[in-house]
Amino acid sequence: MKTSEEKAVLLPHQTVANAAETAPVHSMSRSVALLFAIACGLAVANIYYAQPLLDALAHEFGITHSSVGIVITVTQICYALGLFLLVPLGDLLNRRRLITGQMLLSVLALIAVSLAPTRTILLMGMAAVGLLAVVTQTLVAFASTLAAPAERGRIVGLVTSGVVIGILLARTVAGVLTDLAGWRSVYLISAALTLFMAVALFRVLPQNEPKGATLSYPQLLRSVLTLFVQERILRVRAVLALLIFTAFSILWTSLVLPLSAPPLSLSHTAIGAFGLAGVAGALAAARAGRLADQGSGQRTTGIALALLLLSWLPIGYTEHSLFALVLGVILLDLAVQAVHVTNQSMIFTVRPEARSRLTAGYMIFYSIGSATGAIASTHMYTYAGWNGVCLLGAGVSTLALIFWAVTRNASIDQQLSHTKTKTAP
Repeated sequence: MKTSEEKAVLLPHQTVANAAETAPVHSMSRSVALLFAIACGLAVANIYYAQPLLDALAHEFGITHSSVGIVITVTQICYALGLFLLVPLGDLLNRRRLITGQMLLSVLALIAVSLAPTRTILLMGMAAVGLLAVVTQTLVAFASTLAAPAERGRIVGLVTSGVVIGILLARTVAGVLTDLAGWRSVYLISAALTLFMAVALFRVLPQNEPKGATLSYPQLLRSVLTLFVQERILRVRAVLALLIFTAFSILWTSLVLPLSAPPLSLSHTAIGAFGLAGVAGALAAARAGRLADQGSGQRTTGIALALLLLSWLPIGYTEHSLFALVLGVILLDLAVQAVHVTNQSMIFTVRPEARSRLTAGYMIFYSIGSATGAIASTHMYTYAGWNGVCLLGAGVSTLALIFWAVTRNASIDQQLSHTKTKTAP
């Protein structure tokens, strides 16, 4: 007869010995958490730099404007592949070496992009950049392991804020550097910063060997799928991630279209500045992790999803009031970040020995949502204009709120069950 702890860690076709979590003796310092957040922001920004550079890339490599989007597509596809193929390795390998190794390979990929003489080399470099950018998620999972249980939500919130800020500021930074020194400077500077960060992390990160894991690599990948079958919290929170990041992508993919068109006709620099409003919302949402630590994750999720729905009202007035847009952006990014942090804080409690695989599975749904929102929003703008985009965003947000309400009680019951299992003698 297996004990409750053994049932919690054993997956089909897998043997794990002594896989209990090693709890940290000391709290994770704020300075180390900030270093994690900065590293995450730098890594994830690499896959978003190209968005405002598409015109320059099309001109230099002779790519038509209708086809230059392949640069973004290749990067995002390889990022999704990396989530499944690389992030689970954090449960199998020494995380210190894994993280620094991926960052050093990222340096080489970024240099290859910055020096690319042909479109083929450019696309190969961008593919490698996307694949290796998933080190961001390995860092998030590692931070949750190093944090003391009582502060895990706060640490995850702080580190995840770095991810969102990196996404939002990547466009602005790329635009400014391109104006000053050309598009290649963006990737050269990023390579230098990534190299510096790899050295800093190698000096700071502790040695961390997963204890007792005897999985082969194919078994490790299969266990990601098994976790979805066994953990309802993961399934529910992954669907919420898909929906909120669909809404997030609906706004940020299509926002340039009404802002650059008459009567507003804003410059790309001015358009990029709206990312600063999103940063304000992301920073405010970092406190959601503390609420999750206090057992208020479900309530925080409900309030945040209501704010997400509400945000589309001022966003709908974009063509008449930029102030309304700023307000809507702050609300939307606050809501998305709050739910995202809460999602991760909750799923990290159920399988301490499988946090990298939990992150991989969860973030795959994040990527699906981002891609779905990007495709849907541009098509909707073509057929129904900005009002159609806002109705689409509000519809997805409503669906997310309804889904949370329907699944709320069952999720609470399962979380309480996991808590009782972990505290049982």
